[in-house]
Amino acid sequence: RDDPAATGGTAREHPSATAPAAGAPGATGTAQGRPATEAPAAIPGLGPRTRAWIPATARQVVVVTGRDRDANRSQAVLYRHTGTGWEAGPVWPARNALRGWTDDHWAGDLRSPIGVYTLTDAGGLLPDPGTRLPYDRSDGFAVSGTGFEGEPLEGSFDYVVAIDYNRVPGTSPLDLTRPLGADRGGGIWLHVDHDGPTQGCVSLSEQHMRDLLRALDPALHPVVVMGDAASLRE
Repeated sequence: RDDPAATGGTAREHPSATAPAAGAPGATGTAQGRPATEAPAAIPGLGPRTRAWIPATARQVVVVTGRDRDANRSQAVLYRHTGTGWEAGPVWPARNALRGWTDDHWAGDLRSPIGVYTLTDAGGLLPDPGTRLPYDRSDGFAVSGTGFEGEPLEGSFDYVVAIDYNRVPGTSPLDLTRPLGADRGGGIWLHVDHDGPTQGCVSLSEQHMRDLLRALDPALHPVVVMGDAASLRE
């Protein structure tokens, strides 16, 4: 995964990147919850270019908004379309790649790819917590070693949702097929936070990963919109 990956139980990067699966790199996404009765017609913080990348079929959108282009701290919000507008879930603290964000991701650049990507597959070292996504429970998600700030990586891949960047949707997150080639990076996941920046993934607390896995519904065609705030506002 472009994060410390889990093969052979040691931390490594999964090189491979593909062009945005659902859209292209893009704009801002803030996330403040509103009562359902006030659900906005458009997701707050997303500019026209970013909104244009979101598939018309998407009824669940995870918006990950970075503080700025070079920041590795961000926030995530799951939005659900109610029929009249977009209802926001809670704001979840998140981490992203060490050097921030990029709209031209390459393996080893230590930046998370900006864009809109489908969310089709999940997995983890731990048993399925109750997701409706296909879930691959595998020892291949075991990871060891330490992160950029000396924090242990063990447990980072207990729960994973694959972000469909340079991968084949409908396969395990562990699948190494990279349609754009290994040099474009890949293995970009939503996974459990290890209390430090990632190599390219987005991380949430273990509880929030469980909540996300239980909420995502393939029938609602979920996508993730991710990037720094200024880019997402475009």
